[in-house]
Amino acid sequence: MPLKADLTSDDLTSIRESALGTADPLGIAAELADAVDTGRLADMADAGAALTLAAEIAESRSKLDAALRYAARAVEAYGDRVDGEVVNARAVHARILFRAGRADEAMATVEPLRPQLTEYPEAAAYVSAALAAGGRLQLAEEWLTEALRSALAARGEPTEPDGVLFFLLQQRHRVRHALRLPHDQHDDLAEKLETRLANSAAPAAADDLLFFPRDELARALAQWPGLASAYGADWDEHRARLERELTRQAGAGQAGLGLLPGTVAGLTAFAGGDGDPADPRTRAGYASRIASGSGQIPWPPERNGACWCGSGLKYKKCCLPRGRR
Repeated sequence: MPLKADLTSDDLTSIRESALGTADPLGIAAELADAVDTGRLADMADAGAALTLAAEIAESRSKLDAALRYAARAVEAYGDRVDGEVVNARAVHARILFRAGRADEAMATVEPLRPQLTEYPEAAAYVSAALAAGGRLQLAEEWLTEALRSALAARGEPTEPDGVLFFLLQQRHRVRHALRLPHDQHDDLAEKLETRLANSAAPAAADDLLFFPRDELARALAQWPGLASAYGADWDEHRARLERELTRQAGAGQAGLGLLPGTVAGLTAFAGGDGDPADPRTRAGYASRIASGSGQIPWPPERNGACWCGSGLKYKKCCLPRGRR
C-alpha cells in the first residue's frame, strides 16, 4: 500500500516502529525512496532520514544492494550538514558496506566519525554497531575507551544516567561484555548509572522481552494470575505482545535483539524465600540476569525459518503476523 503524501518526521518515526512487522517491509523501503524522489515529504530536509530508514529496512531483510543504494543516497541528501542524525546515517552506511564485504570502503566511511563519539549521544551505539558488523569489536572497544577518557577529562565523571558520557559508558560496557573483558572502574560506573536509571523507570519495562514457553506460561499464570496484565492472558496474547515489542525496538534502531526465555522455577529462585515472584522489580531483575547470559533467542528469524516461539511453524505463518494485530 502506498504511503500517504506529505510524510512528516512523526510519520517516519511511526514507520520505523512498525515497518518490520508488515507483510512487505521492502515495499515500504521502496515507497520511502519514492517519497523522496516525488517530493512527498512535508519537509524535504527529512530526505536523509527517510532514505536512512529505507536502508535499514532493506538491510534487515539482507537486501544489501538496495540497502547500499538507499544509504549512499541518504548521505548525499544530508550534504555538508553535521549533526547526530548525519553521523548515524554515515555509520549505517559503513555497517552495510561491512556486511557487503567492502571493508576498506567501510573503514574509510566510519573512521572520520571517531571525533563525533564525544559529541552526539547515539554515535557510540551506531559506530560500534558498524565496527561489529565488520568483525572489529576489539577496535570498537579501543575507540570507545579513547573517547570516554577524553570526555571524562574534559567534563568530569557523570552523576546522572543521561547525556553523551552516559551513552559512551553504557556502550563501552556492552562491547566489553561481548568481548568477555574483566570489569574496570568505568564498567562499574556504567552499571551504577544503569541501575539508577532502571530504578527511576517504570519497573515493568525491564522485562518486556521475558518469554515463557507455552507450558511455563500456563504454570506462571496458574500460580500468579496477576501476571496476565504483564505477559498476556494466554499463549497467543503473550506471543503477540512480544512480537510487537520486538518490532517496536527494532524500529527504534535497537540491534542484536533477542527474547529472554524464562521459567517458573527460575523466577521463583531469583525471588528467593522472602521475595514475590510476581513483583515487577523481581521480574525486571530476573530478566536482566537472563539478558546478561548467553541463552537469548535471536530475533528476528528468517521469514521461512522456524518461528522463535518453538511452535514448529514458519515464522511468516506464526508470530510475524501477530506483531500487526
